[in-house]
Amino acid sequence: MPDQAVEVLLVEDNSEDAEMTLHVLKKYNLTNQIKVVRDGAEALEFLLGGDGDDPSPPSLPKVVLLDLKLPKVNGIEVLERIRADPRSRTLPVVVLTSSREDCDLNRCYGLGVNSYIVKPVDFDQFTEAVRQLGLYWLLLNEMPHAAVQTRHT
Repeated sequence: MPDQAVEVLLVEDNSEDAEMTLHVLKKYNLTNQIKVVRDGAEALEFLLGGDGDDPSPPSLPKVVLLDLKLPKVNGIEVLERIRADPRSRTLPVVVLTSSREDCDLNRCYGLGVNSYIVKPVDFDQFTEAVRQLGLYWLLLNEMPHAAVQTRHT
């Protein structure tokens, strides 16, 4: 993977939540390469390229932190498209959302989400949740080498 490869794709339309997440990841030196997108269409563009038919997407991140309630394309549809595409099917996706709805939880797990976390309202709890997410997905989790896919440009 190139030095500047994105490690975390944060898909979050709430600027406060995005800033808090970035702050925690940087504070604990969990990653330097974070890409923030504000809607589902931007996420799909970044991960799958254009219309999703580009045979060589950009380098995939180590993990996607995905909100569900997004403009343009909602998070469940983003997850659905990630899992439907062989280039991103094994990409770790963590839903980080305010939704406690059983239908959202069940749908996400049915689509193959790796983890579903309801955002804590309390700042300290949110900080700890993001810190633990970063530690696990960026430092501890092992991915198969075949799952690492990059664009050949």
